[in-house]
Amino acid sequence: MRLRIFAWFMARFGHKADRYLASYKSKLFADVSGTVLEVGPGAGANFRHFATKEVRWIGVEPNPYMNRHMAEEARRVGLRIDVLCGAAEDLPVKAASVDYVISTLVLCSVTDQRRALAEVVRVLKPGGKLVFIEHVAAPPGTLLRRIQSVVKPFWRRMGDGCSPDRETRASIERSGLAVGQMIEFAAPLPIVRPHIAGYAIKPI
Repeated sequence: MRLRIFAWFMARFGHKADRYLASYKSKLFADVSGTVLEVGPGAGANFRHFATKEVRWIGVEPNPYMNRHMAEEARRVGLRIDVLCGAAEDLPVKAASVDYVISTLVLCSVTDQRRALAEVVRVLKPGGKLVFIEHVAAPPGTLLRRIQSVVKPFWRRMGDGCSPDRETRASIERSGLAVGQMIEFAAPLPIVRPHIAGYAIKPI
């Protein structure tokens, strides 16, 4: 029931995040081509950014109740999709077979962030890119960081495992990928305001 409700919520309201993320997505997705693996695509909020590109889109989604919503959005924007059931920590994709991995607001909720990033490295071709937009922990010692820690148990239950105080920037930097760009920006949200956006490259 929890998964059904979350899928319904994302289908109805997940696209609203594009109000503050669209400009970042437009820049980061501009050169995306080839085989694209999106981790945790949810209800397909990113589909419109890929619809006009020459891509083979593959999604790995752990919540099977998202599939109907993804199919509807894919038909709406005219994108052919291939959805696989699975988790970021164990991607059902061959090693070195993907040109781009897309992660938008996903690494906050994976069970094992280190393992998920190791899987990203495994499936990327040499020279392939992880393109990401993620919310991250507020700086240590700040009021917002303390609030994030206090609300974390409730937030995780309501947000399908989302942790508001994940040190995702440090995790990407330690993943073995070479960070090509990483910018910080503030989203118009109360608890998960700090965000990062950018890309990291698998060494050749």
